[in-house]
Amino acid sequence: MPLPRIEPDRYCALFAAKVARLRRDFAALALPELQLFASAPRGYRLRAEFRMWHTGERLDYAMFDPAAPRRAIAVEDFPPAAPPIRALMPALRSRLMADGALRQRIFQIEFLATLKGEALASLVYHRPLDAAWEASARARAADLGIHLIGRSRGQKIVIGRDWLEEEFMVDGERLRYRQIEGGFTQPNGGINRAMLGWTRARAANLGGDLLELYCGNGNFTVALAPFFGKVFATESSKSSVAAARHNLEVNRVRNVALARMASDEASAALARARPFRRLADIDLDAFRFSTLFVDPPRAGLDAATLDLARGFDNILYISCNPATLRANAAALPEHRITAAAAFDQFPYTDHLECGLLLQKARAAAA
Repeated sequence: MPLPRIEPDRYCALFAAKVARLRRDFAALALPELQLFASAPRGYRLRAEFRMWHTGERLDYAMFDPAAPRRAIAVEDFPPAAPPIRALMPALRSRLMADGALRQRIFQIEFLATLKGEALASLVYHRPLDAAWEASARARAADLGIHLIGRSRGQKIVIGRDWLEEEFMVDGERLRYRQIEGGFTQPNGGINRAMLGWTRARAANLGGDLLELYCGNGNFTVALAPFFGKVFATESSKSSVAAARHNLEVNRVRNVALARMASDEASAALARARPFRRLADIDLDAFRFSTLFVDPPRAGLDAATLDLARGFDNILYISCNPATLRANAAALPEHRITAAAAFDQFPYTDHLECGLLLQKARAAAA
């Protein structure tokens, strides 16, 4: 994990500079007035990972400066981390240092937390994990009141459980999510709530049915489903699909058909290019799609998905890469951008999350 330069006193200016760069980059696309969503300047990260640096019997959390990537920098405190992680870091480190079974050849620690206050730590080793390790891990997990996971090549030992339950309010509605260790979750909890609120506001009057690609654990699916008649959501990760099914159930969302498919497979299925046994129980002809929602990886939309997108009146697009977002938007000349937002998911970095609503002329007029 690279070492960030945390400057809370300069946060507003740094965010403003990123927004100014975004406006310049999108000048040719007639970007409408941006809605801006700043992060909390501290305590915003619900995920964090550190190398563990050994000096004799001493252990330190370590990060690295990209300018000197071989030089480890000890981290005593990490202000960007959410309170459950920040509180857990010194307590866990002291117990690891005092316990040879847990300290031996530990390589990395990955933390996951929730706005609700739960925490989980994954300990990664360069050695096999034995019965002595498991006994020590159980004692330390009970002592700290956390879930603990041990990982080594070909091994995963779970002490407690390998998922957390998140819960928070959006627009006065309580949303609940199971977040699986090792699966993708939004790292900035406050910004995630802002993204959910913004997309819900954009979706509120679109009507019809929704196609969602890259749905992950159902983070947006759960929040957007109430605004559409039916939803067809797809995701390629098996564990994320399992989490999404759970999250739809606990939030009592009944109008979603979910399939484990990559975006290009979903595009082929909707074009009726070939049949998929995974869709045997889903009647695609019953959907009347008005809107496509995508939150793709940094590479953006592939050619097949762009071709699919051209057939939709409305495209709601959340992007973690403004460069590919700009290229994808430029490749959709029949759509114009009618709403835009900037979300500061990762303060003190060059990264900026963006949201666009792209609409064909008849949809925008309606």
